[in-house]
Amino acid sequence: MFGIGMPELLVILVIILIIFGAGKLPQIGEGLGKGIRNFRRATKEKDEIDVTPKKTEEISEKKE
Repeated sequence: MFGIGMPELLVILVIILIIFGAGKLPQIGEGLGKGIRNFRRATKEKDEIDVTPKKTEEISEKKE
């Protein structure tokens, strides 16, 4: 996993625990999980935004 072994992972987790404290860890995990979930959803969806300009005739007809 990214060239990180178990000892390095444990050191990182201990540093995070010291910096943020035990009370904030669930919130950090929840935020991280939501971010990963949204990223996966965004990469799988094929939503495209139509940026083609509309003709002036169509715009004037809609205003009337």
